[in-house]
Amino acid sequence: MNSLKGKKALVTGGASGIGKAIVEEMTVNGAEVFIHYHSSRESAEQLVSDIRKKGGVAHEGWADLTSEKDVKNLMEKVREAFGELDVLVNNAGDVVDRKSLEEMSIEFYRKVSAINLDSMILVIKEALPLMKDRGGASIVNLSSEAGRKGGNKGSLAYSTTKGAILTLTRGLATELAPYGIRVNAVAPGFTLGSRLHEMHTSKELQKQVIARIPLGRAGTCEDAARAVAFLSSEYDGFITGATLDINGGVYMT
Repeated sequence: MNSLKGKKALVTGGASGIGKAIVEEMTVNGAEVFIHYHSSRESAEQLVSDIRKKGGVAHEGWADLTSEKDVKNLMEKVREAFGELDVLVNNAGDVVDRKSLEEMSIEFYRKVSAINLDSMILVIKEALPLMKDRGGASIVNLSSEAGRKGGNKGSLAYSTTKGAILTLTRGLATELAPYGIRVNAVAPGFTLGSRLHEMHTSKELQKQVIARIPLGRAGTCEDAARAVAFLSSEYDGFITGATLDINGGVYMT
């Protein structure tokens, strides 16, 4: 507890699912949070209100993270709220729809890539000026078990972007090390309560996936959130360029 006390954190897609759990875990550990949202305004405002009622510090802001202009505007709001940034959690992303290679158009592929990968690069680039002088900041990128294994039927575009995030994480870990910025990734497996599986995974497929998990249960949003908080709070630590797999034993490196 309080391992993030006084630290300023931005969580993208922080109003629902895994993002919301991350925000809640961050505040429990003492962080001041800025919650980015795109389509969950009411949820974001309610979460900020709940945190403030408990004595915490929270702000929220809208942005389409595929738009460079919107990302710049969002980061200006973060600057106004905090003046600096210790933790960046890149959680926003979406499978969009399940399509095989034969079914997908190049426009669909580019949309998925823009939402999951391009947006992350834009956010990190604009956040760097707020992080470079902190002497021990942390970036945590949300990937997926799909980025390790290739995903389930119809998730080729999504899995491709999530695999690219793992490479982005390793590359940035080297590039940003001179500034003391650590960059790591979290790769959740099947997670109940996440927007992806609530919207795009049928109940029958959910049962099949859970049956293959060695620990015998699905993951929860809180499972992922605790891992993110750990990587975020390991200041002056020696963990960078790593991926923490949270999947109940389905994939083990």
